[in-house]
Amino acid sequence: MTSITVAALQLPLASDDEVENIDAVVQLVEKAAGQGAQVILPPELFSGPYFCREEDEALFALARPTLEHPSVIAMRKIAKSLGVAIPVSFFERDGHHYYNTVAMVDASGEILGTYRKSHIPDGPGYEEKFYFRPGNDGFKVWDVFGTRIGVGICWDQWYPECARAMALLGAELLFYPTAIGSEPYDDDLDTSRMWRRAMQGHAVSNCMPVVAANRIGTEGSGVSGQTFYGHSFIANEWGDLVCEFGAEEDGVLVSTFDLALAAKHRAGMGFFRDRRPQLYGRLVDDI
Repeated sequence: MTSITVAALQLPLASDDEVENIDAVVQLVEKAAGQGAQVILPPELFSGPYFCREEDEALFALARPTLEHPSVIAMRKIAKSLGVAIPVSFFERDGHHYYNTVAMVDASGEILGTYRKSHIPDGPGYEEKFYFRPGNDGFKVWDVFGTRIGVGICWDQWYPECARAMALLGAELLFYPTAIGSEPYDDDLDTSRMWRRAMQGHAVSNCMPVVAANRIGTEGSGVSGQTFYGHSFIANEWGDLVCEFGAEEDGVLVSTFDLALAAKHRAGMGFFRDRRPQLYGRLVDDI
């Protein structure tokens, strides 16, 4: 396929009612599909509030096996109904192990596979190492609508190695479901601009479009309260923002890309031709 239409969803997900949050995502999936979107990206862990704001062992009960998770069940149903593909972010339980996972649901409602978040943050307001085991099955790409896409999860988006690995696996577009906002340890720190720039850099360095979806709104209160800054966007292969939200909009971003044109630009830039892997050993030294 020489062109593909993609969408990013942005919305508040503060309700403690899973059904309410998932239904809100379903409504935006329907809206995006109505605008022609083929691959539709909801935010990270969209079935409820971002629970990693604090450490509470009772919250492990939110995790389910892939096929039993309400988010996966609902997105499989709507994907099949509308004929769209959806990277579904959810809290996975696999035996005694817990992961921050994406299930790649295709347009028939089938699961093409899962990707478990590789980079797990640990800091005030983002206590993910308490909940999630790092994924060790490598980065993934999937074939949808005649193209190949890569999906990283939130903190993965800060790492150029993750984007490049997916590109080397044949990805032509990169997707990042996200939950990010204020930093409880520094009220003056706003990472929204650098968050975007990091991913725009991935678009430039790999010469391929990038789609990022974030939540909005305030969750929790007091020292554990957090405001998520939105700023979801879609960038083209040059890293230019072709559509974007601010900190408060609730809705869908939709854009169509000519993948043949992007491939021509990618070849012309020579980033993959001029790679020198034999010089990059330092990148994999574990120190």
